[in-house]
Amino acid sequence: MQTFTVTTGERNEMVEITDEVRGAIGASGVREGICVVYCPHTTGAITVNENADPDVVHDLMLWYNRVVPKQQAGFRHGEGNSDSHIKTTLVGPSVTLIVADGQPVLGRWQGVFFCEFDGPRSRTVHVQVVGG
Repeated sequence: MQTFTVTTGERNEMVEITDEVRGAIGASGVREGICVVYCPHTTGAITVNENADPDVVHDLMLWYNRVVPKQQAGFRHGEGNSDSHIKTTLVGPSVTLIVADGQPVLGRWQGVFFCEFDGPRSRTVHVQVVGG
């Protein structure tokens, strides 16, 4: 397993981690298999989406914040970050990628992103690669 840190600067943001994932796959020596990218934090998530146009990330964050605003009548969690936990549940803590020729199989416009929903923070991401 490879582990790396992502440092975020905003409460809500998406940080592309495709290069770090590629590096972890390369370090594993696996040429063909699968790769799991996992975030062990309850207010951070992992997703695959378009990395060519930054407006996609903007639009995603706009939607998450509109659908799950920070303050909502009835939230009871004492830390005041219930919205962060909900957004993380919507996105999910991990993605599984196919590895071929020692590289993640991604579409032409796809990248891997760490989603921060309660920053700024320093976060851990684990990459486990299985195969031969």
